[in-house]
Amino acid sequence: MEIDSTRLQQHFEAMSLIGKIGETGTCRPAHSALEKEAFVLASSWMKQAGMNTRIDNFGNLIGKLVGKNPDLPVLMMGSHLDSQPYGGRFDGVAGVLCAIEVVATLFEHKVVPERSIEVISFADEEGWRFNKGLFGSRGILGKLEEGELERKDKDGITRQQALNDFGCDSTKFKSSEYLPGSIHCYLELHIEQGPVLDISNKPIGVVLGISGPLWWTVTLKGMAGHTGSVPMPIRKDALVGAAEIIVAVNQIATQDPSAPTVGTVGTIEVFPASRNIIPEKVTFTVDLRDIDLSRRNRYEKQLRDRIEMITQKHQLRYDIAEDTNSEPRYCANWIKEIIHKQCNILKLAAPELMSGPFHDALALSYACDYGMIFVRCKDGISHNPLEYASYEDLALGANVLLGTVSEILLQ
Repeated sequence: MEIDSTRLQQHFEAMSLIGKIGETGTCRPAHSALEKEAFVLASSWMKQAGMNTRIDNFGNLIGKLVGKNPDLPVLMMGSHLDSQPYGGRFDGVAGVLCAIEVVATLFEHKVVPERSIEVISFADEEGWRFNKGLFGSRGILGKLEEGELERKDKDGITRQQALNDFGCDSTKFKSSEYLPGSIHCYLELHIEQGPVLDISNKPIGVVLGISGPLWWTVTLKGMAGHTGSVPMPIRKDALVGAAEIIVAVNQIATQDPSAPTVGTVGTIEVFPASRNIIPEKVTFTVDLRDIDLSRRNRYEKQLRDRIEMITQKHQLRYDIAEDTNSEPRYCANWIKEIIHKQCNILKLAAPELMSGPFHDALALSYACDYGMIFVRCKDGISHNPLEYASYEDLALGANVLLGTVSEILLQ
C-alpha cells in the first residue's frame, strides 16, 4: 500500500487557505471561527476515509475508524490545526493530514483493523492565545489545572467563553475524557522545526524524545513617574529590571555551548506604555527547555537567584507564575524500532534526534507509549510564514506512518 501523494498535496493546499496571511502565512487561533472552518474541512476528509467524526467538549476534532473489536484500546494519531499568530502552513497540519491520508489508504484497500483507529486534531496545542498549550491533549487525560478556564486572551475573552462560542460544554469535560488504558499507543508525524535533517540532507527522522518545557509568566512592579523629573538613582523602573532578566535568561541558557538547552523571552507587556512615564509594571514570559531535567532544574535555580538579585537592585517587587512544567519524555523503543524498519523498507537512512519543541505527544506520553516521525523542513524554519516542507518529503513521511500503523495493527 502507498498513500495518494496527489490527494495529500491537495489537502495541504486547501487547508492553507483557511486563515491565510500573506503569500504563505497562517493564523488560525485556537477555539476560533477559523479553527472551526478548518475542522469542517478536515472532518469532510475524515468521513471520506470511512471515519465518523465529532468535536468533543475540549474542542478536539476526533475521527474514528471503527475496528472489528471496538473494545480494544485505540491506536491514536494526530496533531493540531491551530497555528501561531504569524505561523506557517505545515506545523501541526502535517500530523493531522498525513494521519487522515493513512486511514484513507487503509479504507480504500478495505482494511478493517482489529482495533479502532482515531485521528485527532487537538485543541490549542500552540498555547499563545491563552498562554498555556496542549489544552485538548491534556484535557482528554483529565490533566487540566485549576483556573485554566479563567485565562484570558488579549481581547479579554476567557477560554470558558471561547469554548462556549465554539459549541463546547465545559460542564461536561468528564464525558470527553479517555479512561486509563483505553489508548493502545499514540503516533505523531511532525515537521522537525529545526535544521538537523535539512543540514544532513535526510528527509525523515525518528524522534528519541521531547525536551521538557518550563513556562513562566513573570511580573515586575516598580513605580511610575515623569521621565523628565525623576532622578535616575531613585527610579524603580520595571522595564530596566526586565531587560536585565531577559539578558540573564540568554546567558544562563548558553553557558554550556555543547548542551541543547534553550531559553527564550517571547512576549513582553509594559504598563502604562507611554514614552514619558517610567514603566511601573512589566509582564513577560520565560520559556526554558532541556532534555536533561537535572540541568534544567539547575538553570531554573540560577534564574530565580538572578531575578531576586536584579529586583532588589532596582527596588522592584516580582511574581513568577508557573504556566507549564513538564519533564522530558522519551519515545517507546518498540515503536522506534517499527519506524526504523519502515524507513529501511523505503530505503531511507533516518537518523534519531530529539525534539526541542513540545507536541501533543508530550501529554499523551503520560497515558500510553508513543512514537514520532519528523519530516525535514527547509532551513529549520518554523513558527514563521517561511516554514516549508516539500510535498515529496511529506508523502515519504506519510508512507512511513502508514507502514508503522500497518505493523502495529498486526501485533
